[in-house]
Amino acid sequence: MVKKIGSIFFLGSLLWAYAQEKTTDIESIEFQGKFISTPYKSANQNITVITKEEIVNSPARSIDEILQQVPGMDIRRRGANGVQSDIGFRGSSFEQVLLLLNGIRMNDSQTGHNNMNIPVDLDEVEKIEIIKGPAARRFGQNAYAGVINIITRINPGKRVKISAEGGDYSTYGLGFNAQLGNEKFSNALQANSASSQGYMYNTDYEIRNVFYQGKLNLQNGDLRLQAGFSEKKFGGNGFYSSKAATEQYEETQASIVSIAYQQRFGKLRLNSNVYWRRGQDMYLFNRQNPSIYRNMHIGNNVGGEANSSYQWGLGTTGVGVELRKELLVSSNLGNPDRFVSQVFFEHHFSLFDKKLNISPGISWANYSKEGNFFYPGLDVGYNFNPNSKIYGNIAKVHRVPTFTELYYISKTEQGNPELLPENALSSEVGYQYQNNRILAKISGFMRNSDNSIDWVKNSMDDMVWHALNVGEIKTRGIEAEINHKATDWLRYSLGYTYIDSSYKESNGFVSRYILDNLKHQFVAKLETKFFGNFTNELVYRYNERVNLGTYNLLDEKLSFSQKDYSVYVLINNITNTKYTEAFGVEMPQRWFHIGFSYNINIK
Repeated sequence: MVKKIGSIFFLGSLLWAYAQEKTTDIESIEFQGKFISTPYKSANQNITVITKEEIVNSPARSIDEILQQVPGMDIRRRGANGVQSDIGFRGSSFEQVLLLLNGIRMNDSQTGHNNMNIPVDLDEVEKIEIIKGPAARRFGQNAYAGVINIITRINPGKRVKISAEGGDYSTYGLGFNAQLGNEKFSNALQANSASSQGYMYNTDYEIRNVFYQGKLNLQNGDLRLQAGFSEKKFGGNGFYSSKAATEQYEETQASIVSIAYQQRFGKLRLNSNVYWRRGQDMYLFNRQNPSIYRNMHIGNNVGGEANSSYQWGLGTTGVGVELRKELLVSSNLGNPDRFVSQVFFEHHFSLFDKKLNISPGISWANYSKEGNFFYPGLDVGYNFNPNSKIYGNIAKVHRVPTFTELYYISKTEQGNPELLPENALSSEVGYQYQNNRILAKISGFMRNSDNSIDWVKNSMDDMVWHALNVGEIKTRGIEAEINHKATDWLRYSLGYTYIDSSYKESNGFVSRYILDNLKHQFVAKLETKFFGNFTNELVYRYNERVNLGTYNLLDEKLSFSQKDYSVYVLINNITNTKYTEAFGVEMPQRWFHIGFSYNINIK
């Protein structure tokens, strides 16, 4: 292990030395924060931005699949092509990650299993912004280990785009996108449908999304409206209670409506929004005989927030407030609810000719049933020159149990109304170099969690999983990555993450989620462009899980694009690897896809 760690830091040193020979032009990417947008190179946290170009060229067919290519992210899928996925960061659970759609909270009030019910197709995503590490002082509950903000595009003009795809296992997909408007008022409407007979018995699925977005430009600001609906129907062979439960079936729905307003008045910037997210989940233990066991859950999150930032002589100060009501009506969990009030404060200032940047902040949250919580944090960065910097951050976070963790009861699961909120102290130190052709990062991180929540049982022979506070968990790790545009036709990236998580007192129980984290993760991407219109991307991933062993995956996408149309051939799991990502669910082997899209410009 010492040799592995040493080799990673040696790699980081080589990247640093190599980077010094490059040009000093800065590729400026804006990161959209809660209070203020920050240039990528100025952020003092470990941040990844997946650009539109990366999305288009990637051999990924859904949002969860492209997130799997980010070092440090652990996407545990059940099924394929976006059916259902749990999202973790650096050894975290899937309940400890906050998911946003254009800045609006999408986390499900029932369970994190349903967080990825996003009513947009990957093709319509403009970029994805990812914060690795705690961000509760800026975003509140669930920003325990990381934040993902999915940003969709809306542009002026009149265009229609149609797309279609097909593949193995009677897989098909149809998509439609229309852009209508001008510089003052623009609109976008997207609808898509996908279906498959499944890669093994009872893994068939149907997925439908409809999403509208409108933008009205104001003087130094804008008003935005979004509304979307997602529906998934899928067979869940072995997805939950045990591998022997081959007849499981589920139908989920997610709806989102929000209005957001932002405007700048000189040095004062205002942001506000109101939103409503509705989630519905119907589960059958046996789709052939629904009377054996059926659950129905309907959850609603209704909330609003107002944030402001002001630039003055001593830096930039941001304050905000959020109010949210979470309600659930369930055949199993009863009718729990909670009201959440949060207040945010953060200040940014610089010293030594803006080379040293410091951002202290704190937020306070009150939960109507769980009490008060404080989330303090500090980010610090020092810029040696316009391209090179070191950074460090430390933060305290809490997470209140979900309604499923508290109240769910079945033949194989037992919730626990006595669960305590879990909390953690997290920190990271790192080095980053960036110019217009290369981005290199290396960092070390740690998270000390207390009252950690997991589903456990005494032995594999036991039938029932119990939700418990399992005590203290120490997580340590290192991460290194490089993204290099070597020429106009060749780009590659390499990323490695090592994670070591350990219980202080394991008591010999079997963990359902926490100890299935990735221990070693390596991601490599190679993108080539040739003959003017062709792009080819290969993505290799090596994953070693604590309890599920190792596996290697290779994906490929060959695309041809010319002005208004494009075609592609995509192959997932070229090497036909047998593997599982979540709870022993068998994942698909080699899977061929072919697709096209066509743009129609309306005058």
